[in-house]
Amino acid sequence: FHNWTGNRITCRDWFQLCLKEGLTVYRDQQFTGDMRGHATKRIDDVLSLRGRQFREDRGPLSHPPRPDHYREINNFYTATVYEKGAEIVGMLHRLLGAEGYRAALDLYFERHDGQACTIEDWLKVFEDSSGRDLSQFKRWYTDAGTPTLRVRDSFKDGTYTLEFEQETRPTPGHSEKLPRHIPIEVGLLSENGDEVLPSTVLEMTEAKQSFTFDGLATRPVPSILRDFSAPVRLERDVDTSELAFLLTHDRDPFNRWEAGRALAQKVLIGRVLGQETDASFSDAIGALLRDETADPAFRALCLNLPSEDSIAQALYDQGETPDPAAIYAAREGLARDLASAHKTLLAEIFTSTEATGPYSSDPEQAGPRALRLAVLRLLNRIDGGARAGALFASAENMTESLGALAALVQTGQDAAAISEFRERWQGDRLVMDKWFLVQLANCPPEMALERAEALTGDPLFTWKTPNRFRALMAGLSGNHAGFHRADGASYRFYADWLLKLDPVNPQVAARMSTAFETWTRYDEGRREKMRSELERIAAQPGLSRDLSEMTQRLLS
Repeated sequence: FHNWTGNRITCRDWFQLCLKEGLTVYRDQQFTGDMRGHATKRIDDVLSLRGRQFREDRGPLSHPPRPDHYREINNFYTATVYEKGAEIVGMLHRLLGAEGYRAALDLYFERHDGQACTIEDWLKVFEDSSGRDLSQFKRWYTDAGTPTLRVRDSFKDGTYTLEFEQETRPTPGHSEKLPRHIPIEVGLLSENGDEVLPSTVLEMTEAKQSFTFDGLATRPVPSILRDFSAPVRLERDVDTSELAFLLTHDRDPFNRWEAGRALAQKVLIGRVLGQETDASFSDAIGALLRDETADPAFRALCLNLPSEDSIAQALYDQGETPDPAAIYAAREGLARDLASAHKTLLAEIFTSTEATGPYSSDPEQAGPRALRLAVLRLLNRIDGGARAGALFASAENMTESLGALAALVQTGQDAAAISEFRERWQGDRLVMDKWFLVQLANCPPEMALERAEALTGDPLFTWKTPNRFRALMAGLSGNHAGFHRADGASYRFYADWLLKLDPVNPQVAARMSTAFETWTRYDEGRREKMRSELERIAAQPGLSRDLSEMTQRLLS
């Protein structure tokens, strides 16, 4: 993919980087969707986008997909350039339709093969092939920040109205935010789950805009932003019963998953804040588990609870100060409750999805494997790791072996499995990267720092190798409660290693410093400890331009 949209047609200058990288990422995503299933691929891509790019957009590192300046080009390879760049291409695809997008892409290859191009050249082929004016759409390339899309609805005399309002908060160096051209894919469901309006793309171009749908017998249930049609934050007051309904009935796989995720998030936030929560999420998960018509890979994704980091961000958005330990306890508690409530059904699925015959990486086998491991992660909370241990002993493929190891690490009863896995795979560098990562990302938070310190002494920790360094440090920073321990010891350990790596590989050190980019959302004690480490890094004599720029931006 990069041969055509990165090399044969490349970018005129570094400011156009998102053109070739965003388009190449999008083409790669489309191919993977064709091969593995578009629904699950889309969910995976959005999880990555929200976990990395949305976080980037909300903090001091926010920048447009096409920035207008830079200090160190090595810091230019960001989630905004790559992942958001791909989302912008996806919106063009959605606005023009499959045939219109293909015609524009054909014209792009025909007109610009062998050239070095700009965003303007790219948008011009879409305008020329479709006859549309994309001058407002260009703001997606030049404006920083993630728009918030607020929605209200009403129903009267057979007419249903959706009222949208878009707002983008100020970002560093960009205070004025004009309305963007947002494609909003919408479907409407009847009270029995039938579609009274199939997926339709609404085009929002104003700060506030309404759309009406006439001739309806009863008030519909809206399914908004289907397939995540634009990289925005959707805000709408939705009660648990409507979310449970969408999780059960929505025809759009992404929004069905999104409803379940929102329902889980409501429960988790309620638990963190000590509020009473109902059984709607558990009941909906039970219905999903019994739905054998649903794709196994999709069911697996629905069983994965929101990450601790995403819960922390949601709490912060509500004006609460996230408590990492309380978030961890709430998430573990909900997982145990789900496992207890559905243990018989989960056990049946675990048994029935056991592979028969030779291993294959095709979707027909990969989906059931994913579901089996998702079920294992829940059962692991109540069986003490018995199933994980048995699977680890019998696994004949890397997916199940690593999944079982992760489950054992989660229980803290993993010493023998860790040693056995190391002994078997120590000659394979990529596998050992996973071995370092899984031990830290999945272990109980109270063990994370001690384990990280021990692993840095392992002879296999070749810290000058970028992937090995990244695996260990990302594992620690990805263990939310372990990284954000109240005494700040994990922060100091992490900063020490950034300073050690910086003279050897400043690019990786700078990119790994983004573990501190959410430092302002926590309590005063954690904030001060993280700021202290950032200031210590910034004051280091001989610091590289790469890491210096990143710490200064984080501190700003």
